[in-house]
Amino acid sequence: MVDGSFQQPTTENQQQNSTMKLIDWYILKRYLATFFVMLLMFIPIGIVIDVSEKVGRMLENKVPFNKIAMYYADFTVYFANLLFPIFLFLSIIWFTSKLANNTEIIAILSSGISFNRFLRPYIIGASFISILALLMGFFFLPRASKGFNDFRYAYLSRKEARQSTDVYKQISDNEFIYVSSFNYERKEGYNFNLETFRGTKLVSKVTANSIRFNDKDSTYTLSGYSSRTVGAMGDILASAPTKDFKFNFKPDDLTPAVYAAETMTYGELTDFIDKERERGSGNINAYLVVLYKKFTIPVSAFILTIIAVAVSSMKRRGGMGLNLAIGICLAFTFVFFDKVFGTLAEKSTFSPLLATWIPNIAFGIMAVFLLRNARR
Repeated sequence: MVDGSFQQPTTENQQQNSTMKLIDWYILKRYLATFFVMLLMFIPIGIVIDVSEKVGRMLENKVPFNKIAMYYADFTVYFANLLFPIFLFLSIIWFTSKLANNTEIIAILSSGISFNRFLRPYIIGASFISILALLMGFFFLPRASKGFNDFRYAYLSRKEARQSTDVYKQISDNEFIYVSSFNYERKEGYNFNLETFRGTKLVSKVTANSIRFNDKDSTYTLSGYSSRTVGAMGDILASAPTKDFKFNFKPDDLTPAVYAAETMTYGELTDFIDKERERGSGNINAYLVVLYKKFTIPVSAFILTIIAVAVSSMKRRGGMGLNLAIGICLAFTFVFFDKVFGTLAEKSTFSPLLATWIPNIAFGIMAVFLLRNARR
């Protein structure tokens, strides 16, 4: 009798653990399956809308089919990353609301399982999605962003929108470059100037009618080249129809800050930011926003998962429709916060680190509040 009284709780605990493991796998599979199905549902819709808007310009510019296919492969990655919070939020609310409406959650919690224990498979799923988002942001998204933006500038933008204008930039402690315009696709600029100073005194100046980057040997060809070197005994002048140079700046230095940053892997971006700091660049904030978002987006997977479970785990009178409405509002609010504060940091002196983390901080506080209420 004594032995039996000690064995019974152990057997019950083993049965409960075994049952909970089955529930864990059930929830985890539903979590991941619904998320990827949501992606497969909405990405084709995004592609169809994009095609309907751009098909006229593609036909007008006679874009090759293989270029279009590559563009939409890159578009898929770019679009999925852009709306990642919305897809994640809606997928969790969708299947959790179904569990709640079928009273499955009530049955699980009534069996003695705590809400925190019930949340475990969701956190495991969020960990998987978070790692995936981290790898995407570090390695795959930069390549997709480059292909996506290059295609837009080459085939979809109007001619005047394919180039930056009046680019003036410091490339070292004593060197400054200027081009009146720069074409991203051809890597060619016009009215080029390179000025070298010693303190506040001009030492030399190189000018050219045009400058073109050569991918083969990473040199620049200057057309209509002329130079002036200031000397104590008189200036030294030189000119040539064309001349090749090796400069210590890249074509990315003449492209928009965010566009350049989005196309770099994590290592390339950190090196580039260090180099820009040494130059005293005024675009540092735009690069830092892109860098910090590589970390904030994966963290948001956990926060949004907790909020979504807390919102949809209770059976409501309005059913799944009410939960989805709440989820859509919260997801778009998160994206709105993310875009507003990111733009604020890029265009002002507002801290990029704080700007990129504000949405996670605000929604993290909301997650704690909703989680406490859900436990009750």
